[in-house]
Amino acid sequence: MSRVKQPTRPNNEITQQFNDGVVRIYTLTDSNTNGLQPVPTGTLRLTLRYEEQRLGINRLYLAKQAQVEIERVIRVPRLPISNQDGAVTEDGTQYGIESVQSVDGVYPPSLDVALKRITQNFNVEGGIPP
Repeated sequence: MSRVKQPTRPNNEITQQFNDGVVRIYTLTDSNTNGLQPVPTGTLRLTLRYEEQRLGINRLYLAKQAQVEIERVIRVPRLPISNQDGAVTEDGTQYGIESVQSVDGVYPPSLDVALKRITQNFNVEGGIPP
C-alpha cells in the first residue's frame, strides 16, 4: 500500500492539532490621555486555537535570569503576533507575551508563544472577553 502525498503538504513535517483551547490576541495601547499612570487597553486582533507546549528547563531558567515568570507556552498558527501584544485564554486569564518563536518542521507553519504573568490586567474594549 503506497501513501499518496497531499499536493500542499510538505514531506516529513509533523501535523499540529491546535485542539487544547482558544486564545485571543489583543493589541495593547495606552488609553490614558492626561499623562498620568498608563492604562493599558486591549483591542481584539486575533482569535486562535492553540496547542499547549512543554515549558522546557532552558527556557524556564533563561526567563528567571531576565526576572520574568513564564507561565505557559502555547503553539498557534503562524500569524503576525508581537511581544507587545497581550493574550487572554478561554478561562479569562490575561498574559503578556514574552517571546514569539517560529517552529521548524511542522505543518501548518506555527509559532511558539511564551506567556508571562502580568501584574496589571489590561482593559478589554467592549467589556470582559467572552
